[in-house]
Amino acid sequence: MTPANDSPEAIAEELQRHQRILVLSHMRPDGDAIGCQIAMALTLRQMGKEVTVWNEDGLPDRFRFLPDSDLVQPPPAEPRAFDLAVALDTAVFERIGSPLRSIAGQPRWINIDHHVTNTRYGDLRLIDAEAPATGEILYELIRRAGLPLTHGATDSLFVAISTDTGSFQYPSTTARTFEIGAELVKAGVDVGTISRHVFDTQPLRQVRLLRALLDSLELECDDRLASISLTRATADALGTLPDDTENQINHVRSIEGVIVAIFFEELPDEKVRISLRSKDPKVDVSRLASRFGGGGHTLAAGARKRGTLEAVRREVLDAAAEAIRAAFPHA
Repeated sequence: MTPANDSPEAIAEELQRHQRILVLSHMRPDGDAIGCQIAMALTLRQMGKEVTVWNEDGLPDRFRFLPDSDLVQPPPAEPRAFDLAVALDTAVFERIGSPLRSIAGQPRWINIDHHVTNTRYGDLRLIDAEAPATGEILYELIRRAGLPLTHGATDSLFVAISTDTGSFQYPSTTARTFEIGAELVKAGVDVGTISRHVFDTQPLRQVRLLRALLDSLELECDDRLASISLTRATADALGTLPDDTENQINHVRSIEGVIVAIFFEELPDEKVRISLRSKDPKVDVSRLASRFGGGGHTLAAGARKRGTLEAVRREVLDAAAEAIRAAFPHA
């Protein structure tokens, strides 16, 4: 039997009961993950809690402008004990990564997420696969449970929601999403400043990375399936950082006629990171990702698979082509 969601009041009570609280999110964090971590931490700190914030990859440079972003740190080598751990925007427990090895003892766990593939781990959980961002779930939780919402938290929640909705453009965006955005702006969010930092600024190395990725572009399945690849050698030569690959796949996804776009990134640990995007819900890339140990949403998903870059590419591309042909048999 699938565990039911806990009420905002029950989760707020759990937060009130504990003093030493760890806030976590998934490896290779995006704006939703980081924004939620900072917002949750600031809310807990306002409640008088001892708050620690870890992420396997630390804080991506593009989010350093956020108030109190320095709270986000990579985990230490020496394990630490906590009363409670809060996992945000993380569908699968193992996707938390290396911070799990830095937790001493067995804290209680709260799982707050919006992925349809969430495995519903934890002692308490609040999962809403209809929400376009975990930031929206967290905002509603804070408001409904009467928890404190600081100015810094409003900025971080706006980043969480705006990034995971493609700046309020993706199909999952609802009227309530726009209402929450408006409420955050009324609370003092500077939309122009946030948009400039998050959407309109990138280091030169990311432009050079894009050039290399476009050189690797391949189309198949009657040009309905596009893929780009990043070898370890190219990443090292360009000085690529983990966050540099975020959103690069959208350039390929935007090609006219493409239904599915896939980005393959060769990792140092003999694995390949797979990012999948679909432009049509008939091709559910979360189902495709689950075949390779990953998950996500209908139109955006990912996985990591052990193997060589070429072997993984071929296996995943064949599966994607099969899914496209099954969804559009007469195209």
